[in-house]
Amino acid sequence: MTESDTTMEDTLLLDSLRRRMAAMHTLWYDAVDTMGPEHVNHFERAGVLPIAFSLFHYANMQDVTFGVLAGEPPIWNEEWQSRVQMAVDDHGKELTVDEMAHQRVGDYDAFKDYMRAVYQRTEAWLDQLERSELDRVIVPRPFPPVIADTFSSRVAGEDGVTVLDAIECWWYQHGLRHMGEIELARGLVGLGGMTS
Repeated sequence: MTESDTTMEDTLLLDSLRRRMAAMHTLWYDAVDTMGPEHVNHFERAGVLPIAFSLFHYANMQDVTFGVLAGEPPIWNEEWQSRVQMAVDDHGKELTVDEMAHQRVGDYDAFKDYMRAVYQRTEAWLDQLERSELDRVIVPRPFPPVIADTFSSRVAGEDGVTVLDAIECWWYQHGLRHMGEIELARGLVGLGGMTS
């Protein structure tokens, strides 16, 4: 493989990551713009989490894991919590379904502002990301318990979870997974799905 071929592959990889993340974010924007608080805070029954859980969980997890990838603190802080007023001020990764069943969004417009700020920061970072950064190991083996049971631990190579693995698993795959939950839950509140 020539240097030109390698450069072209690097460009294609980064371009694909950027486009896929931006496209996936548009699904989230479309979802929140076509729902109201009555939809996202709807409680169907025990064992079925409200849409509010998926919305905050994914946005906040992207916010928190951004720090691992980019070395910057999360945007979420006490000021955001006072604006958004999440019923459970936690993304819920380490909490139970019963605990997260109480998740509700207090100020839906403020939540949309927070989500947009997180996604825009991610996309801006991806736009300046160098190909060489994708190979950097951010969680070496052996994995701590918080990583050991994740999809990224199954994807990771011999050295551990790389930046590329994290983008693909923590952000892209994770975002599509929770969008699927939202699409299903939208049917429970009388709304249609997002894509065919």
